[in-house]
Amino acid sequence: MEGQWHGGFQNISLLVGCHWVIMLREPEFFEGQELVLVYIAKRLREARAVEEALNEGSLDYAVVPEQYTGGVFFTSRRVGAFFYVGLQSEARARTFLLAGGFIPANKPRPEPSADY
Repeated sequence: MEGQWHGGFQNISLLVGCHWVIMLREPEFFEGQELVLVYIAKRLREARAVEEALNEGSLDYAVVPEQYTGGVFFTSRRVGAFFYVGLQSEARARTFLLAGGFIPANKPRPEPSADY
């Protein structure tokens, strides 16, 4: 597999049959699309394994380093790899994550409606 670095993100592509499949994308690739958080990797080894699971599904995804709060008694701010996919790929991404032994990020709770 060959990769090129662009602005901190690596585009990884491979030849499958007669088609080039590109998986890891820069966030700008998804411009105008709704992105869904599907996983937060807390360690580099974990992030690489998540990438393998998403690559296996030939899914387009973006990885963005973001802060999260970790710890139970002594909380601290940490940086993790946040994995995003387009809304239309969410179900497939969650399926491949579960198959790889990962628990996908929780879906955000819907906003309460004004009509009770």
